[in-house]
Amino acid sequence: MGAPRQALRGDGLPAYSASMEDLSSPTGREPALAAVPGPDGQAPRALVIGATGYIGGRLVPRLLAGGYVVRVLARDAARMAAFSWGGSVEVVEGDATDASAVARAVEDVDVLYYLVHSMAAGRDFADTDRRAAETVANAAAEAGVARIVYLGGLHPDGVALSPHLRSRVEVGEVLLASGVPTLVLQAGVVIGSGSASFEMVRHLTEVLPYMPAPKWVRNRIQPIAVRDVLHYLLGAARVPADVNRAVDIGGPDVLRYGQMMNGYAVEAGLPQRAIAALPVLTPRLASHWVNLVTPIPRSIARPLVESLQNECVMKDHAIDELVPRPADGLTPYREAVRLALGRVESDTVETSWADAEVLGVPSDPLPSDPDWAGRVVFVDARTAHTSAPPEALWRVIEGIGGENGWYSSPILWAIRGWMDRLVGGIGLARGRRSRARLGVGDALDFWRVEALEPGRMLRLRAEMKVPGLAWLELRASPEGDGSRYDQRAVFFPRGLAGRLYWLAVLPFHGFVFAGMASRIAATAEAGAGGGTAPPVEELPDAAPQEFSAGVEPAR
Repeated sequence: MGAPRQALRGDGLPAYSASMEDLSSPTGREPALAAVPGPDGQAPRALVIGATGYIGGRLVPRLLAGGYVVRVLARDAARMAAFSWGGSVEVVEGDATDASAVARAVEDVDVLYYLVHSMAAGRDFADTDRRAAETVANAAAEAGVARIVYLGGLHPDGVALSPHLRSRVEVGEVLLASGVPTLVLQAGVVIGSGSASFEMVRHLTEVLPYMPAPKWVRNRIQPIAVRDVLHYLLGAARVPADVNRAVDIGGPDVLRYGQMMNGYAVEAGLPQRAIAALPVLTPRLASHWVNLVTPIPRSIARPLVESLQNECVMKDHAIDELVPRPADGLTPYREAVRLALGRVESDTVETSWADAEVLGVPSDPLPSDPDWAGRVVFVDARTAHTSAPPEALWRVIEGIGGENGWYSSPILWAIRGWMDRLVGGIGLARGRRSRARLGVGDALDFWRVEALEPGRMLRLRAEMKVPGLAWLELRASPEGDGSRYDQRAVFFPRGLAGRLYWLAVLPFHGFVFAGMASRIAATAEAGAGGGTAPPVEELPDAAPQEFSAGVEPAR
């Protein structure tokens, strides 16, 4: 890990090959933001903790483009395959609370970006945040890291802060006390395609022509475009070595939340929305409301709503003395909305809040079939045949979910999604980041992509609230002059509730899963210029069964 570094790239990794068109401004190549080689001519090494998150996933390619050698700390190294830059970074597997993994990750690092916080964690999230920050701070100091950059939250002084915002302030204080020069960038509402704040504004405005809202819609806030956040993050790596402080960052506009909604309406071509501020909507009730009318689940909506309880505007512009503003100036709010909408329309959203891991949901991979021995598992397996070539069938499989739907019983899928939202789950509204492309770790409605073999297999892990663990696996394979579609739903029940749940949904599987297999095959055939696909066929073992010790289900 501590071997001498090459001047351009590190440890034999391929150079990141993104063209200027691949990255929106900033690209990282700007003279004021690009890496400055050390006295020995070597490129500086940046460690990004939180590289798979909304901001981290955008920062990494810009660091690479700017000439940094980049290392990431990730809980699952396989997730890097979902990013175009995944093969161009060094990967250390582990999380920020794993002292040994962090120690390996910080070795020979010049600048460390700390971009994690437990936004959707449970009641002990503050302890988890503190422990992670202390682990990283201690390791960075011991390894001689030259600079830490942390993205915190904009907040007023002298008032009671929400638990999540207070925790983010505490993390900044831990890093500032580490002995490593630290710059804490405190940002407010981040506006960009795929950001949770933007999606909340977007859906509240589009869904509600009249909005009864909490009184915080009258509070003043200072939103900032995601491109300006990235500009400050890149510039932070080059601030003088003696800088150890927190600074506020924000865009050029100070607005009320209601003004933000109506600013969005203007850019989206919608009528202005009537907004009534009601004093009775507590953050808890408001987060339930956001959960019902937007894709943002309650676990994420609540900290977002709580962060709006106080007026959050920049207290000063000390950041201008450390990082010069972008050459074209900071991005006005409505321009940020316009840019975000353009990315959504062109299906070029770089990262999304939805791709962040949802805590409290299953995370273990699907056990291999031999591992099922001795366990109770229910399986619904189906196959269909089509004259469409495998590549046509795969295009349909990879495009499933989101706006394209699930090819069967949309009403039943919608009901299941709403049931999940009502009990605090993520529901179907999360959608997908790209309409045509998937990668490992991507969110897909209330599923997450667990495994992907392009052209062959897609495995989804359920993140809806169910009494057990569930997966859905879709496969395409050549067969004669056409192809074969295999579909398998796997459910490991948890106790009696899990078994009763499977029995309760069993009558619907005949409609949902059989129709899904048949229509996917038909859609592939129609897309390939064929006629109507043959009817779906159940495999001999496709009827839902209970497998126990010594019994292995057929593939």
